[in-house]
Amino acid sequence: MNEDLKKDIELFSRYMALTETPTLEDAPSPDPGLRGKKLGIVNGSSWITLFANYFARKILPGVKLINVGNEGVQLNFMDAHSKGLPCPPQINIDLFVRYSEDLVRLYGVDAIIITCSTMNRAASAVRDAMKKHNVPVVQIDEAMMEEAVAKGGKVLVVATHGPTVRNTQELLKESAEKLGKSVSFAGATVEEAFHLLGRGGVAAHNKVVADAIREAATRDEEISVCVLAQLSMAVFKLSYPDPVAEFGFPVLTSGETGFERVKRILKQQ
Repeated sequence: MNEDLKKDIELFSRYMALTETPTLEDAPSPDPGLRGKKLGIVNGSSWITLFANYFARKILPGVKLINVGNEGVQLNFMDAHSKGLPCPPQINIDLFVRYSEDLVRLYGVDAIIITCSTMNRAASAVRDAMKKHNVPVVQIDEAMMEEAVAKGGKVLVVATHGPTVRNTQELLKESAEKLGKSVSFAGATVEEAFHLLGRGGVAAHNKVVADAIREAATRDEEISVCVLAQLSMAVFKLSYPDPVAEFGFPVLTSGETGFERVKRILKQQ
């Protein structure tokens, strides 16, 4: 067997070990509070499902994961952003509500997480729709933003995707208002990293993000914490697992903080 075929077999093997095939049986869990729980995952694009499953499996062992999302959502808000139109478009918000309704009707999920940062504006509409079902809704960035605000000092917000930037900054300000705190922040957008990630260059993506963090910290000594604005950026921690040692301050990712919030909610049910 040639090396390319071996790599392809390894790719499919690792992907399926993480994703698994659907089953009606509950998976075993080392945490009794998570056994039998079902999480609906509303994604802004289908490719991010791998990232959602990776962090969910690590933090929510045994929880049944039901993903939904398609590239049309992301392409539509990218197009709107490029034309200076409202982002996300209302049709995207309406679709996230329908996705969530479908997840409840199809399989009675115990909670829903919205993993798309650009689509964080849909959270309130989805929550309103889920009230009648008594299903809690987590927007993946909220816990991260609240932790950053609570730490105090200046927050560095790093993004790799242009349409995300404004909505992420709005969420940071809203989180500060919710906690009754003031917040100052600096921003860095590194689109190059997004394109590297799309070509399979995870290590290169992480290096570009790290370089942006170092550059910002050099310019501004007041930075006390960094948040990475998208779930896709959470792979950064694979290269830099100890950011305090590396940069002198914490680097928060929604892949960790978002699913940790889901864990707390599921265990309270």
